[in-house]
Amino acid sequence: MQVYGYGVTEKGSNFVPVVFDRTDLRAGEVAIDITHCGVCHSDLHQVDNDWGNTNYPCVPGHEIAGVVTAIGDGVKKFKVGDRVGVGCMIDSCQECESCRNNDEQYCSGPKSCTLTYNGTKAGDGSNTYGGYTDSIIVREEFVLKVPDAISNEVVGPILCAGITTYQPMKHFGLKKGDTLGVAGIGGLGHIAIQIGKALGARVVALTTSPGKRDEIMKLGADDVLITTDAEAMANAAQSLDMMVNTIPVKHDINPYVTLMKPNSMLLLVGNMNGFDNVESGPLVFNRIGIAGSLIGGIKDTQEILDLCAKHDIAPLTKVVTIQEIDAIYDELRNGNPRYRHVIDMKSLKDDADGKGKAREIASPTRGEVVGRAA
Repeated sequence: MQVYGYGVTEKGSNFVPVVFDRTDLRAGEVAIDITHCGVCHSDLHQVDNDWGNTNYPCVPGHEIAGVVTAIGDGVKKFKVGDRVGVGCMIDSCQECESCRNNDEQYCSGPKSCTLTYNGTKAGDGSNTYGGYTDSIIVREEFVLKVPDAISNEVVGPILCAGITTYQPMKHFGLKKGDTLGVAGIGGLGHIAIQIGKALGARVVALTTSPGKRDEIMKLGADDVLITTDAEAMANAAQSLDMMVNTIPVKHDINPYVTLMKPNSMLLLVGNMNGFDNVESGPLVFNRIGIAGSLIGGIKDTQEILDLCAKHDIAPLTKVVTIQEIDAIYDELRNGNPRYRHVIDMKSLKDDADGKGKAREIASPTRGEVVGRAA
């Protein structure tokens, strides 16, 4: 099946129209016409090879919303016409302890989990192409049901920002009445505020930008703490039961540690570049834990979709065209927008000029289908 999309063929290049073949639909798989795809800050890091693991050509997109067009033999959960989503993973071994515990993102099978684009997290490194395309085929276990209350325009960011912030709140036991800090009020942080409120927490937003205060309060935050205000930070010492730190770059974590109560948890979901000079004294004397968290499993992802539908939680989005993608990436490089970009894939399907110039790239490979009853 020939697929049309936009990708980057080498580090430092702009996006270009591309075509490639996806493997035909197999037993246990679902074919999806993509209607919308979110643009994640991780897409930028991957395209720019900031993590040193990018497989080129790179066709990003792991915030996918669409409609089922066909199902393979044995598929029971979906039918043609269903509205569905696909997040950061499209496969895992389904057999290891992590997979059995619904934590497919930590799959320890022979090839680890298979990411929606840029190949596998470990193993043979086979490339995969994501949602900046007109269609995709995914095994049934990794397709999500979209509740009627959620439009396709906002599905994608929930499958990334939503699950990334919800999963550690759930795993580390955020309780009703706890005080939750959310550090970094951008693409992840603004939805974390809404999720924390839905879970019954008192939410304090932590930002360096005083100008964001009114907008943050409209999201439901109970308070806004300006982290550059030394007096305000001192007054807030040991006030948080949990913090979800969404800041995506290296920064000084020590001022954030001072905000944590004894026996609290500071959870990292944004920064994979490390920290310098972390002071261990406050951690030891107050039994403060620092932990990381990576996206979430399929069960929890469906759970956050349903929670967002129930509580009318939605990311702030700006619908864009695929032809704007280079300008959007420049915007991401120059700062953190106060919304999530979502590509309307009608712009891709109507792109007659691009199709005429599309560059053919090597078709992605897919491993043997395992762990499924046909």
